[in-house]
Amino acid sequence: MAGDFVIPQSEFEARWATLQAKMAEADLDILIAHGDEADPANVRYLSGYWPLFETGGVVLGRTGKPLLLIGPESETYARARMSTPDLRRILWYRESAEPDYPGLALDSFEGVFRELAGGPVKRIGIAGLSVMPVTVYKAIEQAANGAEVVRADDLIVELRTVKSENEIRCMREAFRISEVATEAALNAMKPGMTEQELVGVAQAAMYANGAEYEGHPTYVLSGPNSNHAIGRPSPKRLERGEMIQLNIGALVGGYSSSVGRPVCFGPMPAKMRELTEFGLEAHHFTADLMRAGVPAADVVIRFEESVKSRGYGDYLLYGPCHSIGLMEVERPWMESSSDYPLAAGMTFQVDTFLYCADYGLRWEDGVVVTDTGVDWMSSQYMEVIEL
Repeated sequence: MAGDFVIPQSEFEARWATLQAKMAEADLDILIAHGDEADPANVRYLSGYWPLFETGGVVLGRTGKPLLLIGPESETYARARMSTPDLRRILWYRESAEPDYPGLALDSFEGVFRELAGGPVKRIGIAGLSVMPVTVYKAIEQAANGAEVVRADDLIVELRTVKSENEIRCMREAFRISEVATEAALNAMKPGMTEQELVGVAQAAMYANGAEYEGHPTYVLSGPNSNHAIGRPSPKRLERGEMIQLNIGALVGGYSSSVGRPVCFGPMPAKMRELTEFGLEAHHFTADLMRAGVPAADVVIRFEESVKSRGYGDYLLYGPCHSIGLMEVERPWMESSSDYPLAAGMTFQVDTFLYCADYGLRWEDGVVVTDTGVDWMSSQYMEVIEL
């Protein structure tokens, strides 16, 4: 069962020690990793905790154990989930309604910094700055008492980029559940059903088979809605002869997945089928380019050149891969501007999205990079699906 797929305490402790070594190299006395309900990745990576309503953080000194930082209301929930030895409640991690909590004794950033630094604090790093509220950032700046506050996202990104065996095990289970839910959706869907109804079928299958949550909002996007690269299901009814885009992803042990398949009731119109078949061909072409040591930019450049040479350049928005782990989309992206080589243990979504004015389609699957190629984490229904 998915409840057996967890990151062991020993792995959390190894993450703390590695990060503290990186802090010393970067001359940081304090590091705060920030997260929230929508993007909990850094906080969950270091503590196992997933904020709800409130935001959260993990703070480390150069030595010793980290502390989980939470808002005033989450203590019992956090203690039931966290892997850090202790926590502190900070007003600035409160929910967005900004209650004052009069009479409630809370901790402070100043006190936490003194506790963990054991001396003067000269440099404070923040990871997760792109999702940190201004209110939290200003509170940290004020508590820094003149210490330099710098961005430190790269320290954690470096740790999260190559996945451990335990992380990949969680992801494989998430993809297994996603494929079960995709099958349930294909078996249940019928013309006249709304996009939202079919989402309910997929969600029920995910939870019934062990998912802790969705890895991302479930996509059932039909007809003109299918050309949305990012979208939410609507009350629109599914119709024959139109594109229906499914993207179904379960979350297990904090780790995401997503399986994307284009579907049609009845035969696809000729142009739609042609684009769908080319998308699948391009999907495999991308995966065939990937192996440890290959520059990420080379994969993108060759993919784009291939698509354009076949006359489909105008159908591209982005591509062809993004990293996956604690978030369904996380750093590093794979782009023509990327400056890193692929490494064994990196995990990516091969995400082949093509669109035009009337419809769009996405083939999407997870892969683990190996020394000789990729290991697919999802591979069912890799054919044109006409129901």
